[in-house]
Amino acid sequence: MKKAFGQVPNTSYYELGNLQIQKINGEYVYIAPVEFSGFFKWWNGDHTPGYFTLSATDSSANPKFIKSEMVYTPSSYFNKKIERHIRMQYPKHIFDGDVQLEVDDEGKPYYIRSYGEFITARNGFEVKGIVMVDPNNGVTKDYSLSDIPEFIDGAVSPEAVSLQNSYFGNYVHGFWNSIFGKTDVKLPSDEGIEANVSPIFDEGGEMYYFTDFTSPKEGVDSMLGYSITNSRTGKATYYTGNLEESYMDSQGALQIIEKKFIEKKWHGEMPILYNFYGEASWLSPVLDSNGFLQNYFIVSAANPEISVYGNTPNDALRHYKTALQRGGSTVDGTSNAEEKQVTGIVARVYKEKSGDYTIISFLLDNRQSYIISSENEPLAIYLREGDKVNVNYLETGEDFLPVKEIVIEGLK
Repeated sequence: MKKAFGQVPNTSYYELGNLQIQKINGEYVYIAPVEFSGFFKWWNGDHTPGYFTLSATDSSANPKFIKSEMVYTPSSYFNKKIERHIRMQYPKHIFDGDVQLEVDDEGKPYYIRSYGEFITARNGFEVKGIVMVDPNNGVTKDYSLSDIPEFIDGAVSPEAVSLQNSYFGNYVHGFWNSIFGKTDVKLPSDEGIEANVSPIFDEGGEMYYFTDFTSPKEGVDSMLGYSITNSRTGKATYYTGNLEESYMDSQGALQIIEKKFIEKKWHGEMPILYNFYGEASWLSPVLDSNGFLQNYFIVSAANPEISVYGNTPNDALRHYKTALQRGGSTVDGTSNAEEKQVTGIVARVYKEKSGDYTIISFLLDNRQSYIISSENEPLAIYLREGDKVNVNYLETGEDFLPVKEIVIEGLK
């Protein structure tokens, strides 16, 4: 977005505001307002010209500048400063967190801020609703959480969620236990991109805030669980995972990425825990020193020795599938894929180098594609079109079925 700032009129007056993610018309995009770069720029400019959008799912997409004049902004001054304007309209409300920009499906921007009440004395915070401001004319509206407009994704501020995670982790058995006994005490990570939490969307388009929890003991990279908080209702759920397994936390995943690319000085950001092929796995984009996306890195949370990276998410997943095969996983997502056998003639073969091994993808005359690593079957590197093969594979329902064993007839 900074590279595309030339699209903004009177560019010298402005700078890029805070970045956040949102769903607009079913598309997941990053949005960032254009803000004033100082008092005299505000005095001369009077209003900001609009905001930027950028696809959150297409790394090759270009930013788009959307013209929409905003008078009441975080970088304005006096009564035009958005926080002051909201306070003057609602002097008795208790606010928590920064104002956030939300865009409706017609492209109209609004600023919102969460309000609520303290849980006890001036400790803790429970969000009750939002105040929404039209930044062009300053018109404000008050909504309870149950009545917020459909287009608003982040009604509950990430700061309020972060505070809730901290209280839950530290004071699970009360204040004194957090100081002395520390029974069941767990610390939320600070690897999130918004107030130490990371926004994610489920398959239904609902936004949540994700945070993993680690041990308070120094030098321990063990994940004790993670929380998922609904960004519209504030309802939070804490998951422990399989207590018999030892999972690595997000900080451990980022340390692996840093060591992997230590010469290039690349680093990971916004690690998120996923279930890939039945394995708890960390997925993180890898950025260079200038902040540009270089690849996608996946590492097993249970076995940090299993890690791969690829230029696209699908590419990384394909490499991860074969890496899990080497580790003995059933790579099916449910851990109960049926093992089957087939005999056929090889119609097409594609071989690709992956580290010290070769990934072999092949198509049989039954029109089904299969995939195997030379680490599992070294002789698979000799596979060629026209070969008759006996294949033991896992019925995972994917386009490329993972092969456990392959026998090439006639190859001694």
